Order: sequence, then C-alpha cells, then structure tokens
Amino acid sequence: MKTKPVLGLTDVNLILDAAQKEADANGWPVTIAVADDGGHVLGLRRLDATAPFTAHVAMEKARSAAIGRKETQIFEDMINNGRNAFLSAPLQGLLAGGVPVILDDQVAGSVGVSGVKPEQDVRIAKAGIEAITSPVNRL
Repeated sequence: MKTKPVLGLTDVNLILDAAQKEADANGWPVTIAVADDGGHVLGLRRLDATAPFTAHVAMEKARSAAIGRKETQIFEDMINNGRNAFLSAPLQGLLAGGVPVILDDQVAGSVGVSGVKPEQDVRIAKAGIEAITSPVNRL
C-alpha cells in the first residue's frame, strides 16, 4: 500500500499565516485559499479591503493547481500561446496564482491567491508554501 503526505489543519494555518504575512508586508489585499490534493478547500482567508470576487477566484486557482498538478501559470501560458482548445478543460482557475504544495515528490495540496498582479499572487502563494516545505521549517 502506498502512502502520501496530506495537509493537516496545522499545515493549513501555517500556510495561511505565512502567505498573509507576505501580503501584509507589501500592502497587498488578497484572498488566500488552501486546498487538498483533490482541490477541496481546507482554508480560506480574505484580507481586509479585498474584492469579494477574489474568494471565488482564489479557490478555483487552488483547485486547478491541485488537480492539474502544476502551477496555474502553465495553463495560462498554454492558452495565451494559442492552445485555445485548453479552454474546454474542466478547470476554471486558469490564471497565474495557483501553486501546488509538493511534499516528498507528491502533490499534497495547493495554494491559490487572487487580488493583485499575477507575479505578486504567485509570490504570496510560494511564501505560504515555504512555511511548510523549507527544510528549516520541517524540523
């Protein structure tokens, strides 16, 4: 029988806290969503002054990164580079800002961020993930 890493509540809160710290440090109003490896939301944090629609977008980015097993930037790039047929894929969060959480070479979940520029959304997501994947933090 195979085993796989999963995100627990402690992990979800560490990710949300670290991602919020990055967003707050830069004055970026965003929504941060953490999902399991099946794309189901485990935690959501919408910061003050963030547009309500970002909650939906962040959840969809997290879902797409989890079940697609890739950063959502890859999907956005495919579409922008002419692979329009990919728009028919059963994914909605095809914009940059969804990042899988990879532990022990397996996708354990994902983080989706929405509210600022694409590269800033990604930076926030990766800051959250670093809280649980950095060798220093995993001790």
